[in-house]
This record gives sequence, C-alpha cells and structure tokens, in this order.
Amino acid sequence: MSTPHPLATEGPPKHAVLRRDVGVLGATLMGLGSIVGTGVFVSIAIAAGIAGPAVILAIALAAVVALCNALSSAQLAANHPVSGGSYEYGYRYLRPWLGFTAGWLFLAAKSASAATAALGFSGYLLEAFGVADRTALVATAFGIVVALGLVVLSGVKQSSRFNAAVVSVSLLALFAFVVSGIPAAAAGGENLRPFLPEGPAALLHAAALMFVAYTGYGRISTLGEEVREPRRTIPLAILATLGVSAAVYVAVAAVGVGAAGSAAMAESTSIAASQAVAPLAVVAESFGRPGVARFVAIGAMAAMLGVLLNLILGLSRVLLAMGRRGDMPAATARLNAAKTTPYVAVVVVTIIIAGLTLLGSVKTTWSFSAFTVLIYYGITNLAALRLPREARLYSPVFAWGGLAACLVLGLIVDHSGDNRLFMLGK
Repeated sequence: MSTPHPLATEGPPKHAVLRRDVGVLGATLMGLGSIVGTGVFVSIAIAAGIAGPAVILAIALAAVVALCNALSSAQLAANHPVSGGSYEYGYRYLRPWLGFTAGWLFLAAKSASAATAALGFSGYLLEAFGVADRTALVATAFGIVVALGLVVLSGVKQSSRFNAAVVSVSLLALFAFVVSGIPAAAAGGENLRPFLPEGPAALLHAAALMFVAYTGYGRISTLGEEVREPRRTIPLAILATLGVSAAVYVAVAAVGVGAAGSAAMAESTSIAASQAVAPLAVVAESFGRPGVARFVAIGAMAAMLGVLLNLILGLSRVLLAMGRRGDMPAATARLNAAKTTPYVAVVVVTIIIAGLTLLGSVKTTWSFSAFTVLIYYGITNLAALRLPREARLYSPVFAWGGLAACLVLGLIVDHSGDNRLFMLGK
C-alpha cells in the first residue's frame, strides 16, 4: 500500500479541539436524524414510481451500497477523528486538492439542501394552518433556520437532545403508518405483481435514488471530533444507524406499496407537491384510520427539522476544518470558551442558509445532488484504500465495492432531473 502524499500526512495546525460529549446513542440518533428524515417521507414514493413494487428490493440494494461507503467512512473517522469528514480524509490520505474539492462540494450542495428543508418545513406548517402566502413562507423558513442555529450554538449536547426529540416523533409517525397500513397491505397482494414491471435498469435507478437518501450517516463522521471513544463509537453508531434506517425504509415501502400500490405511491408525490403535504400523508389517508395522516404529516415536519439541524451541525464542522487548514478565514476555526461549538462557523453557516431561504425556492435537482454525493463518497472510498494495513478495521473489498458502486450509479442514473427531489434535503 502506497503512503499518503507527504503534504497530506500532517494533520491540521495545532488548535483547540471540541469536547467529546457524544456517545453511541447520541451519534446514532444524529445519523437517524439525517437518514430517517425527508428521504423516507418523500423518496420512497418517488422510487416506487420508478421501479414499481421492486422499490423494496431497490431499498435493500441501496443499503448494501451504503454499507460499503459507510464502512469506509467509519474506519477513516475512527483513525482520524477530527471535524470535517471527507474534507479531512482527502487532505490526510490523498491529495490536498481532493480534500479541498470534497469540502466545497459539501458546503455548496448541503447549504442549498438545508435551505430547502427549512422551506419545506415552512410550507407544511403553513398548509396545516391554511396559510398560503409567500411572505409568510419565507419568514417562517428564515425564522426556523435562525432558531436551529441558536440550538447548535448552544453546543452538541443540547443539539443532540433536540435531535432525539424530533427523531422520536418521526419514528413514532412512521410506526403509526406501518401499523395502520398492515391490514390493507395484507389484503393487497395484487399490488406486488408484477414485481419488476420496468426491468433491471429501473431497479438500479431507484437504488441510486435510495442510496442518496441513506447518505445522512456521513454526519456521524463529520462530527468525529466530538464523539467519545471514536474508534468504538463511530463504527457502532454508523452500523446501528444504517440497520435501523434500512429496516424502517423496507417496512414503510412494503406497507405503502402493498396497501396503496406503486402507482398510487408515485401519484402521491404530485398531489403532495401541489398541496404542500408529505407524500406518505397522502397515502395514509387511504388507510381509513382517523388521525394517522395528520400524525404522519407532523412526523414529516419533525423530520425536516432533524435534517436541518444536522446539516447546520455538519456544515459548521466542515467550515471549522477548512478554517483550520487555511481554506477558509481562520476566524471560522474559533471555538467558544467551553469548547462545545465552533461559534463563528455556526453563525456563518446559519447566515448563509437563512439568506438562501429568502430566495423562496431552492430546488437541488437529482442530477446535481447525485453528482455531488457520488463524488464526495468516491473520495471517501479512495481515502479508505490508502489506510495502512494496521489501521484498517475492515477489508479493502468494501472500499473497492463502494467506489465501484459510486461509478456505476453515476452512469446509470437518469440525468434529466426531477424537481420533486428537492424535498430530500440530504
């Protein structure tokens, strides 16, 4: 195995480091806050329209691809547990320009995603109160970004508690969806036939979409500097996050398609876009269980808050890392006195996201979102392949598999774009 580039072997300049306040449970919940978010409330319905009932298989296939990429992230973060994620791994194990590229791709794509999550939450909330006003939409989105920015400023412990609350609401809503839909799904066996109506290409396309929905586990490695016992905590948290989220995704897809059919699932995305409601809430209305659809809508709103919170956390930590290396102004690397938050980075990120909400519409199309995600995790897998043998936690087969999957999915995915995907917010 070749050694890392000499300029990349050195870590960031000497600096104050963030306190390690996050354990396995907290890190897992942060991962779930990013994955069991808008992706499960939106992307499954879109993928069902692409692959039909085979969306269930696409979810499982995407989970395998995500696992390969996740294991690369886990062992890199365990060996180099600092803020910054693939930005830092590119610098340390590959070439500085690759780390720089990963950092800027993350900042550009995820800032837009965060603003989109804020606008999506605002739209759902105002629709629930019968308000249809653009000024109110923008003002509410702006306000929620500022509010969550203040939560992140208060430190990772407080952020973790808020995240645990919204993740709990989201999971309870999804549990209600699954339980209330089981009778209809059990009686709707014909909705699973034909299982793969559009062929293998559609299956792979849907898997690519679902892979993007899974990639929120990267928030755990981005926060690597703040977890206790990183060599143990990070791998456990990432694997637990993927296991729980995959089980939730499969259950929701099986019940949704079984009860309503893949065509109805796909149609729900168009209805949802026009009515500013969650697609799963539209599907839940067909279950005939009073209150379930409204609870699912509340769960979707909580999910958007979780996504937004975790994006502010992740973006601020990448900005912190870039400030330490001189790729951003040094002020962004400053920590508060308690060393619980990079306060300048958080303020800067909050201002940028809040400013983007003033546009009133920030739609990250599928092609751009997929491009940035696949490049980002391609760099992660390349960095994992440069780990010395004694530092590896897993076989390099996983990193090679993750890298190959990123390349294949990049070639297969439909680059025509789909503006419904702006709701993913990953």
